[in-house]
Formats: sequence, C-alpha cells, structure tokens
Amino acid sequence: MRKTRVLLELGSGNDLHGGDYTKAALRAVDDALHHSSLAFVRSLHLDRSRLHVEVTIGVQQPGEVDLDRIRAALPIGNVVVKAVKGGLDVTDGQGQRGDRGAHRDGVSPRVC
Repeated sequence: MRKTRVLLELGSGNDLHGGDYTKAALRAVDDALHHSSLAFVRSLHLDRSRLHVEVTIGVQQPGEVDLDRIRAALPIGNVVVKAVKGGLDVTDGQGQRGDRGAHRDGVSPRVC
C-alpha cells in the first residue's frame, strides 16, 4: 500500500551540560510532538497501530543515539527511527565540548 504523508513536524533539543545525544534527541522528539495535534486519527477513526511514523535524528555522532529509547518515546504507530550525520556540536572555544565533553544543539527529528 502506498504511504501518504499527512504530518511533517520538526523539533529541536539539546543537552548542553551532559553531552548526551540520546537525551538531546528525546528532547527534540518531545518538542516535535508538542507542536502537533493528531486529532485526525481520532476523528477519522484510524487504527493507530497501522500508522507509519518515521523519525530522522540529525546529530554529529549518529552511533551514540539509542534508537530504541527514541522509538519508545513515540505514542502511536509503527515507528522507524534512524540517526544521521547532522545537528551541531558547540565547543567552548578551546576545543572542549560541554561539562562532560559536548554541547549538543540542532537535533532535528523528522516525524512523518
């Protein structure tokens, strides 16, 4: 069956002091979810389990994102999560990133 996009939402998140890509990504997903209203699912009596949700997380170190935790944060649908190179690491000007080694900003999931 052909998929039809009915929602595109962006979110951003960061972990300025902990440098945790997963925490930043979870904040970005939460941000995207809070910009959306899925009332159409209820109004059209759609089967929530048949919805396809695709999330793309852009971070500087994609392998450091716990995709299972991101998937678990999505409330409905068949969720597919991928992490790709993107986002932004901000250093302190001396090459150090954050309190534990990284400032993460610009984590942008795409939720379709």
